[in-house]
Amino acid sequence: MNERFRHNNENNNGCVSQGWGEARFTALWQRCLVAVPVATSYARLAMLYGEPMRRYHTFDHIQHCLQEFDAVVEQLEHADAVEMALWFHDAIYVPGARDNEQRSAQLFRNCAVGGDADFCQRVDDLIMATTHRVPLRSHDQCFIVDIDLSSFGQPWTEFLYDGEDLRAESADLDDAGYYQSQLRFLNSLYQRPNLFQTTFFQARYEQAARTNIERLIARLRACGYGSSA
Repeated sequence: MNERFRHNNENNNGCVSQGWGEARFTALWQRCLVAVPVATSYARLAMLYGEPMRRYHTFDHIQHCLQEFDAVVEQLEHADAVEMALWFHDAIYVPGARDNEQRSAQLFRNCAVGGDADFCQRVDDLIMATTHRVPLRSHDQCFIVDIDLSSFGQPWTEFLYDGEDLRAESADLDDAGYYQSQLRFLNSLYQRPNLFQTTFFQARYEQAARTNIERLIARLRACGYGSSA
């Protein structure tokens, strides 16, 4: 994420002005879901991504994802479906809940009633791929998962900013509970043969992401976390 966006919007919950992508979203919606009105869909997303408790899962994250999407759009089989899924994949976010993506996919379904059934199913499947818990069944699913994880490959300072924002979203958890859980997730990522599924993102971010994760694991263990992770 671009640091200037974060600091220029400190009074907006770390979120880029909510109107930044309305034209892009509207054009996408009108290409893919011609018969379905767009106005309420974008307004709902703007409300959700602007929730006061959000620090990481905001429109900033969506903008970052779309920047990565733009870099690989020519390599995608169903680019519009991937982009639509990116817009919706974190629309519902309750820290610690395991059904956020399922509820986000259902929100898309509710907004897209009357749309093409094949397109809607494709978007649903792509959103569910971002749980990072299901087998990936398509080329595009591999790309959307890599896009979602691409922030792990950002420069160390930006990576730490993201970590601070994620921590702030789970303010109800004490440090021990939060960081033990984070360590389990980081270790599960680090133990993968490849963090990224596609050759593009492996070349772009694999080494930087592994270095960031390794440094963060070491930092957390130095702080006393991880003994029972």
